[in-house]
Amino acid sequence: MSEHKYKFQMYKHLQANAASIYAEARKAADEIGIPREIRGKFGLTGAISGCPSPLRKDIMEAAEKGGREVIPLARLVDEIREIVKDVYGDEYDAAPINTCEAALWVTFDTLFTPPMLGRGDNYRTRYIAPYEKHLHHQGSYGRPYPARFKDIFADRGCTAGELGFYGKRQHNLDAVIVPLVGARYDVHGIKYHPVPLLTGVDPQASAEKIKNVAAVHATMLSGITSLGYDTPGYGYGVKDAEGTPVLQKLLAEIAHQYDVPYVVDNAWGLPFIGHDPRKTGADVIVYSMDKATGAATSGLIIGREEYMVPIRRALGMHGDRYGTTASYGKAAYVTFDPGKEALLTQIQALKVLRDSPEVVTRPVDELERIVVEEFAALPARLREGIIITKSYNSGAVEVNYEGTWKDGKMGIPIFTIEDMYAGSNLIQSGLAQMGIIPTIAYDANIFISPGLGTTDEEGMLKEQEMRLAVRGLVRLIEIICKYAGII
Repeated sequence: MSEHKYKFQMYKHLQANAASIYAEARKAADEIGIPREIRGKFGLTGAISGCPSPLRKDIMEAAEKGGREVIPLARLVDEIREIVKDVYGDEYDAAPINTCEAALWVTFDTLFTPPMLGRGDNYRTRYIAPYEKHLHHQGSYGRPYPARFKDIFADRGCTAGELGFYGKRQHNLDAVIVPLVGARYDVHGIKYHPVPLLTGVDPQASAEKIKNVAAVHATMLSGITSLGYDTPGYGYGVKDAEGTPVLQKLLAEIAHQYDVPYVVDNAWGLPFIGHDPRKTGADVIVYSMDKATGAATSGLIIGREEYMVPIRRALGMHGDRYGTTASYGKAAYVTFDPGKEALLTQIQALKVLRDSPEVVTRPVDELERIVVEEFAALPARLREGIIITKSYNSGAVEVNYEGTWKDGKMGIPIFTIEDMYAGSNLIQSGLAQMGIIPTIAYDANIFISPGLGTTDEEGMLKEQEMRLAVRGLVRLIEIICKYAGII
């Protein structure tokens, strides 16, 4: 099978042969020996909102025990606050919430949008969002600026309209999107769109560019946001001596020069053993607690007390009620209440992260070994361009294959996030054909983590199941590359 002259021809060929790729994937599942009884019941990550991992035994027991007791919710919230302060210090506070997306909404609305009360016309505000992965999360809460990004989310999700991504835009708020220096935004995919390729990001040059942008928008600037991840595929491979991503530290410095908050979206991240706000200078961090942390579906906001007071007020948590220091009353965002059971699981998960982090880190160490061993089976031409990185922040192993596209040669096909939503991401849809629940696998970046039928009730890795899942991914990549004419 000959190589294609242009990459769009390669993706067109892959689309035309999707049925054949799926057929080979199903056959490969038999050859690999994936047992029929576990197909569709295990996968490459337990950190996807649509299919979260089963709760660990200790977390389930905490929920069951507390669920049978009479406990004021304010007391549970205060316990979460105490655990956060135990680790980060008294100047930090916390607010549990029902999802990470809700955490972004209330944080941005509280800290970034202009006031609506009082006479006269409202003014507009702007926040800066680097052009990075998952931009539809942290970068979609304002009208995109400059205008060339006006339709950047048009094909994401079921609809981009008023009830879709465009409906997330907040009151009189703009999002200034800034491409990063050293990044590439090449066009790829069956759903052919630009993809952020970030392993080459230069943090110093990118920060200088963002600083210049901030100066241009200084009269309207209300905040800076970014992801909180720590791997090369997300643009945070350059770190200081303590292992802190340099770009995140520089973004915090710029924000503080303009006296605005730096808000970090660390959805797929772990409190305490991951992104450290004391080192990066982040003012607020938001988490999806059912992803890497392993609590029930819920989110958590952690930040400096100055910024957490208005956030907690917006959630109805900050004030006197029944003689306590915290209330559970009505406020603008009580719709984001996480509920008693979620609070109980958050408390247990946070205690383990504080007191016994090895429960979470040990499976990641074992997973890294499996990923390295299984990806060694790929042809040498492909292996040379793959970067495998372990992340305790995300409780995951990143496989980035941007480097397979080099010297003018086509590499492992790159699928876009639009492919994911359109059902044309052949890695994700192909894994499903094999009976493996997929993980995110777009923008030449694959995040793999334990938990989805690959850990026992204590959270320890089940090597056979995890190895089968990774082996299936490797075999599928080979099949796709064969049809792409790469191998």
